[in-house]
Amino acid sequence: MHMHSALVVLASSLKFRRVTHVEFDSPNIEEVSEIIYNASKGSKFFNNEEVKDKNLTQKIERILSRKRQLERIDLASDLRRADDYIAELELSRDLSQTVVHIDCDAFYAAVEELDRPELKDVPMAVGKGVLTTCNYHARKFGCRSGMAGFVAMKLCPTLISLPLNFEKYTAKAQEVREILADYDPRFESASIDEAYLNITQYCEDKHMDPEDVVTQLRNEVAEKTKITISAGIAANAKIAKIASNRNKPNGQFRVANDRTTILAFMRELPTRKVNGVGRVFERELDAIGVKTCGDIYSQRAYLSKLFGEKAFQFLMQCYLGLGRTRVQPAEEYERKSVGTETTFRDMSGKTELRAKLRWVAEELEKDLARTQFKARTLVLKVKLHTYEVLTRQVVLPKAVLVADDLYNFAVPMMAKLEREIPGMRLRLMGLRCTHLISMKKSGIDFFGMQRQSSSIEGKPQTQNSPSRYTHSSAIDEDGEWEVWPEEEFEEAARQERQDEMNEMELLSQEAALPSSNDLDEANRRHKHGREILPNPTPKKDAQPPVEPEEEFWNCPVCARPQPADDKAFNEHIDFCLSKQTIKEAVKETPSVPERPPSTGKRKAVSASSDLERKKRLFFG
Repeated sequence: MHMHSALVVLASSLKFRRVTHVEFDSPNIEEVSEIIYNASKGSKFFNNEEVKDKNLTQKIERILSRKRQLERIDLASDLRRADDYIAELELSRDLSQTVVHIDCDAFYAAVEELDRPELKDVPMAVGKGVLTTCNYHARKFGCRSGMAGFVAMKLCPTLISLPLNFEKYTAKAQEVREILADYDPRFESASIDEAYLNITQYCEDKHMDPEDVVTQLRNEVAEKTKITISAGIAANAKIAKIASNRNKPNGQFRVANDRTTILAFMRELPTRKVNGVGRVFERELDAIGVKTCGDIYSQRAYLSKLFGEKAFQFLMQCYLGLGRTRVQPAEEYERKSVGTETTFRDMSGKTELRAKLRWVAEELEKDLARTQFKARTLVLKVKLHTYEVLTRQVVLPKAVLVADDLYNFAVPMMAKLEREIPGMRLRLMGLRCTHLISMKKSGIDFFGMQRQSSSIEGKPQTQNSPSRYTHSSAIDEDGEWEVWPEEEFEEAARQERQDEMNEMELLSQEAALPSSNDLDEANRRHKHGREILPNPTPKKDAQPPVEPEEEFWNCPVCARPQPADDKAFNEHIDFCLSKQTIKEAVKETPSVPERPPSTGKRKAVSASSDLERKKRLFFG
């Protein structure tokens, strides 16, 4: 690989991005690239990046070869199909909602600076092996979140790097969340330091302009929590997230709810700015001439054949500036998997690997218990000392959640890898559960009927209410909801960022022997910010505490209300259905007088007839 190519690969891989904000000076890109290159050259990570870059280059060559073939054939039908899809998407455009994305500015660093104000004026970062964030003084030197710590020190020798304090950040995040709940009780936490809100109702209730509402929100956060946030305001979540990065730090930017404005905004937007376009996808798109979202349109006939149907749909939505308007608490989303993983220095040997696997299984048990899931599929992930990633999975004979089961089902997969790779040395190990089964109470009563609570949070949505809770989807010909692939691409991009973070951790461990505290910090960081917490109750709507109303279920046999307890309710039904009870009920029922001639009016059914009907219902 030539020097220039290697610089580009390493600069991108070690999380150096071109600085575009005008609030602080841009570092010399070539100088930073050279420092990164020299700091990493010869490492296993560097060698692995070269292999990955070579593989990606070959993949791009195949894409270009395929595109040249397509250019020689008639794609009129593909062009019509793309135009039809664009027309269909336009019909789904919703400009009635106002969605806000808020992002805390250099959150971890800002929280640390509250305790140590002297750090506000010097380059400072949080995180040892890998920088989780850094203040804007450090960014002037090219330091970035997700960068290996030793590389950051070469870029900025005066950098002050603090260890992570997860409890402190969680407490501060909760202060911010309590304020957000007053503007949208159903706000959606995207991570510990960012969230989506739908402020449509708030604007209507307060008769305020969206920009005034967000200015008020930002000022309230700054006054009460002493940290600043940046915000994006738009018609949907996709554009709002992009806009929140326009006036950082401590600013806001609005893209008006107007089709022409939205199309113009997206036309010049680099594809990488879209949440869901990662480093790899960006390079693939760039190779075929798609550098901005506006470039997507001219290539629309090729996209499905080059990248697949889901990518085609996702890119068309990016071109049009379409996205979801639904904002809902994070806990209401269906969870697809629960997993945990850990990085460490090179490890080999059956005893060591089994001990580490046992530890991972115990951590996963805690996560499953916290999220209240069992799993039917178990996936083992390992990263070799060469940075090659391998995964194996097994379908479990039963749903599991305890560490003993997780470990016992994982051991055969590990043993098989050891046989396939003699002398296997690992740098990362993880377990992930999929095909989850929830252990939460479903809210369905004994007879399959929805239990009714005495109060419902929020306002019920009527048939004619705005579409703030509708999914980003369209209805297909069969009347079924077709979910847009937006979330799938966003999740893939998140996973790419997580993988890059793990690799930076391994690079730091390769460069210097990590302490036990460093390893503990790395393992805790993998989980921090991923916990799903219920939204706080809005203070403005908070009511004085009252005793909760006791819930009752009506017995289907005797029709008397019973305490809402599964065991007691079942026992009561057994009692009501016992033969002796039925006999006594029949004896106590007064005889029915002889039925008079029908007068055309329906009379009340006797208690005896009603009892006989109930007996047939439960005994056939």
